[in-house]
Amino acid sequence: MISQIFILSAKGDHLIYKDFRGDGSRGLVDAFYKKITTLTSDEEPVVMMHEGLHFVHVRHSGLYFVVSTPLNDSPFTLIEFLNRLVALIHDYCGSLSEKTISLNFALIYELLDEMVDYGYIQTTSTDVLKNFIQTEAVITKPFSLFDLSSVGLFGAETQQSKVAPSTAASRPVLSSRHEQGLKNEIFLDVIERLMVVIGSNGTLMKADIQGELRLKNFFQNCPEMRIGLTEELCIGKSELRGYGTTVRVDECRFHESVKLDEFESHRILKVNPSQGELTLMQYQVSDDIPSALPFHLFPTVERDTSSNRLRIYLKLRCDLPPKSQAVNVRVYLPIPKGVISLSQELSSPDQVAELQPNTRSVQWVIPRMGGGSQLSALFKLEIPRLSSAALLEIGPVSMAFELPMHTCSGLQIRFLRFPTVQPSAPHRWVRYVTHSDSYTIRL
Repeated sequence: MISQIFILSAKGDHLIYKDFRGDGSRGLVDAFYKKITTLTSDEEPVVMMHEGLHFVHVRHSGLYFVVSTPLNDSPFTLIEFLNRLVALIHDYCGSLSEKTISLNFALIYELLDEMVDYGYIQTTSTDVLKNFIQTEAVITKPFSLFDLSSVGLFGAETQQSKVAPSTAASRPVLSSRHEQGLKNEIFLDVIERLMVVIGSNGTLMKADIQGELRLKNFFQNCPEMRIGLTEELCIGKSELRGYGTTVRVDECRFHESVKLDEFESHRILKVNPSQGELTLMQYQVSDDIPSALPFHLFPTVERDTSSNRLRIYLKLRCDLPPKSQAVNVRVYLPIPKGVISLSQELSSPDQVAELQPNTRSVQWVIPRMGGGSQLSALFKLEIPRLSSAALLEIGPVSMAFELPMHTCSGLQIRFLRFPTVQPSAPHRWVRYVTHSDSYTIRL
């Protein structure tokens, strides 16, 4: 049973508040945010207690989605409900951000009224809700990890000449039922998150990949579709398939609607999706990345005792294939406390570096970096009373980046088809994106 649902911004602003049973107050919202912000650890607990109430929350796009309940209900049920709420808002509004929530508060309140009655969950089904929701979404253009102007969408049959417009995948899926003139489109994203730790001697200490196949369907009454994965896909370390380059994952999970009768023999997924967004498959690769790491960093630190200056030279090499590239590359270098000035020498004019006193780090920003290229940066730091102990405060370096049209696991989509010819077949798009979840290099 749910007492209240509320959505907060990262700064604690009240975006949505719904009291289903009349036994709460807005002071609970402030109490929750105070408990979150006073925690010392970076990872706040999903479930917390306050004056006999249980707070259960999830965080998406920097927003807190929170429910409170006086009973000892299953937290997994409430977490699943919140994740479904996030997915529905994304489907109806096209994106998820503070601005989107503020502009579409009437639509979100209508959704909550249909989903929950007096604190009891009624439905989270897209097919049921679209028959009752009448409010139209206010469309915004959000910042997206998948900026299609730089990433590009390509057909499942590698028809690179057919490129979708940049706003195609960010429009609402569940708009007006009578809306005319929109294309029937299906987007399939192969998304991978890379977690890497590289030792000070350059050896790989940890390498994990978390991946998923995410389907976004704009096609009403979509028939069953067949999705062909890489035939040499192996699950587990003991399995071996095919004669080509093996693509191995340690484990994978499928959505309950996915049919797997052809998966073992031909690596084909069959699904009959409803309108909206659906995660078809999640997979993981641990401690063994088949391809080369995307970046290697070569640092040099020199201390000038006569002038209290520290010289840090960084050479960054991109080891992607020549036709691939990395975008939005950011290098964060922790530096000793007490730095009063920074001078820099960068190898190209489109790079930017700045000193961030709040985090005691230097941020080096590279908009775009092609495979096989090298870039360098020289930072000269002036530190009064520079000591040997200050050198221990340098590093480790962390990186953030995006790799469009590239998967580190090697997983590819062979085809996306319908078994029979459809009179109004939808446009089908496949996209590959890898981004860094945690990429740490020790100095």
